[in-house]
Amino acid sequence: MANTQKITIPYVKQKKLDQQPITMLTAYDFPSARLVDKAGVDIILVGDSLAMTVMGHPNTLAVTMDEMIHHSKMVARGAERALLIGDMPFMSFQAGVTEAIKNAGRFLKEGGMEGVKLEGGRVVLEKIRAIVDCEIPVMGHIGLTPQSVTKLGGYRVQGKTALTAQQLIADAIALQEAGCFAIVLEAVPVSVAEIISSEISIPTIGIGAGKHCDGQVLVFHDLLGYYHLHTPKFVKQYANLNKIISEAVSRYCKDVEQKKFPTEKQSFKMLEKEMKKLKKMR
Repeated sequence: MANTQKITIPYVKQKKLDQQPITMLTAYDFPSARLVDKAGVDIILVGDSLAMTVMGHPNTLAVTMDEMIHHSKMVARGAERALLIGDMPFMSFQAGVTEAIKNAGRFLKEGGMEGVKLEGGRVVLEKIRAIVDCEIPVMGHIGLTPQSVTKLGGYRVQGKTALTAQQLIADAIALQEAGCFAIVLEAVPVSVAEIISSEISIPTIGIGAGKHCDGQVLVFHDLLGYYHLHTPKFVKQYANLNKIISEAVSRYCKDVEQKKFPTEKQSFKMLEKEMKKLKKMR
């Protein structure tokens, strides 16, 4: 049975201490947020992945702050109990501390979010500390960071060598010390994610990081088989909405073309006496 109490950051942290897995999903609008929230997910992330899954861009780089706020507002109206996190898009925090604070604040003040997520390790510590000092909760994100896709040369697993794995571990420890309340680990080897999860006291949320993380996150459209262009290896599809929706629309088109829709059941009738009046008027 889904938990009905309002999810808070202390609650999420306590789940790690109690060794209770944390659930997290993306949502981008009112209906998806409502469905995810009612199903009992702990954390809803308004992910910059909406650039791809909703807007049709080839990567996450194109989405703007205004667009993220627009979608955050919709999600905030649809969710009642989940912890709401806004994903800070590309160039919303990289330009400097002042810009980072301003944009993080917009997620809470305008978007109705309860925290923000930033990609990057030790290179973004100054911004994270500044945002946290403004009483804005921050979730970190290391490993595969999609906003760095051009630098990384594609969507590749990170931390596969001893040196790069040690760098990820150091990043995680630094993010914790900077004040992050949780860290997303994306596309890193299971063994590396296990080390990080055991060495830091804040929750780790894995996406393609194996079973030893304190929680898991997936993209809403991936989980439901709704985004057809690419399905990462780490995704488990729990439904195939692509097929269901395509078949439903095809049936609709056939019904319209064959004049099987609408029927009397989907139509409205005029009172007979009013119809008689109308005929006289004509």
